[in-house]
Amino acid sequence: MRERWPARVALGAAGAAVLVLFTGAALRSPALAAVGLVGPALTAAGIWWSLTRRGARRVLARALAVSAPLWVLWEYASARLGWAAAVSALLWLAAAGAGRTALVRHDAPVPPPEHPAPEIHHPFVIMNLRAGGGKVRKLSLRERAEALGAEVLLLEWRGRTDVAELARKAASEGADLLGVAGGDGMQAPVADVAAALHLPFLVIPVGTRNLFARSLGLDCDDPVRALDALYDGVELHVDMGRVGDRPFVSGVAFGAYASAAHGPRHRETRSTRARTSFRRPAGTVRTHLEALPDLLAGHLGVPLTARAGTVTCRGPQALLVSNNPYGSGDVAGLGLRPRLDGGALGCVGVEVTGAAHAAGLLRGWRSAGLTRTTATDVRVDADAEWLPADVDGEAARLRTPVTCEVRPLALRVLVPRRRPGPRAARPPLDWRLLTKLARTPARPPDGVTALKPTRSAAP
Repeated sequence: MRERWPARVALGAAGAAVLVLFTGAALRSPALAAVGLVGPALTAAGIWWSLTRRGARRVLARALAVSAPLWVLWEYASARLGWAAAVSALLWLAAAGAGRTALVRHDAPVPPPEHPAPEIHHPFVIMNLRAGGGKVRKLSLRERAEALGAEVLLLEWRGRTDVAELARKAASEGADLLGVAGGDGMQAPVADVAAALHLPFLVIPVGTRNLFARSLGLDCDDPVRALDALYDGVELHVDMGRVGDRPFVSGVAFGAYASAAHGPRHRETRSTRARTSFRRPAGTVRTHLEALPDLLAGHLGVPLTARAGTVTCRGPQALLVSNNPYGSGDVAGLGLRPRLDGGALGCVGVEVTGAAHAAGLLRGWRSAGLTRTTATDVRVDADAEWLPADVDGEAARLRTPVTCEVRPLALRVLVPRRRPGPRAARPPLDWRLLTKLARTPARPPDGVTALKPTRSAAP
């Protein structure tokens, strides 16, 4: 019910918007009706060119995408049909609002069950001074953590220091909690040690993307609040992933995105945004938009083959394997995962062979250029000994064949009792999914269907 009726309202409002616009134009002039057809086509072309071009051509394409609907509005106003354009616009706004409401409810986050937090006597936290452009110093995180009884180790981490060994040494000396103030790439190896020793793990989100922390529902705008977990926290049991001999908490990307994510332009973007903003996540969207022309070229990197359960994806130009699947419409792991305790990996292959497939990326999961599935393990192979990859935002080279596995409920995460919680993503309007939701029959009465059994953490 919560999804079906907003979807029906969206479809009805969209149909009424088209009917009002073209009926009014056709009654006045066939040429005006043609304007109503050409204008949206030019807008769509401008949007697509803005994704597949760079530099001045991208600027011109964006100008076309903005000016085309203004031209339609002007022509209708000149023919004294401004009321039809205005009513149609209002109906489209209503359709978009109702459609997003239905899709957000469809992808609503499912927070894992909370468990009582253990008493913490000797917390050990590694803090990356480079993370987020120096947030550790700017927010006085060391002093705040030490005031709560934590032992703090400061590092200028660049991926070469063995933080896992430092965590193991601290645990052998009596640490009963391991924590990291840094990004996903630094959190994963320490979280792996915590999982192996069955110790609680603390996430302080001062990295660039903070995808793991956002899916946990932590306040990434105010990283200091993560320290509240030391005196007023609860414990969550979540999944982890492993690729080869490396752990990951968010995801592993191959192909075009792995190459784009580690080019000079992306590194400069990440560095600049980390220095200038606490509140905005990294420019991952920009990275993927800049990689799209290379996807269209179809010759970036060696051909990949991914096998996820019974599904085989051959020749994707980009491949994303994530710790639990991302929401519908998130084609490249830019947002939140609705849950982190589903016991499965998400696998998305992107294959772009022409304009139709590229434009389909904007429509979400149901584009013909996308293969989406879930599995407990994913095997990636290629005609090369080594594959470049992006593991939790860090560059890596992995020996083929590459095997990714999920580790269900392997990690105990200590989070503040009072936290924002996972924020529902804003998926793009997927009219196919809205049609499916609108046709969904009413749910049977309570008690008709059996409840799905829940899994519990291994002792």
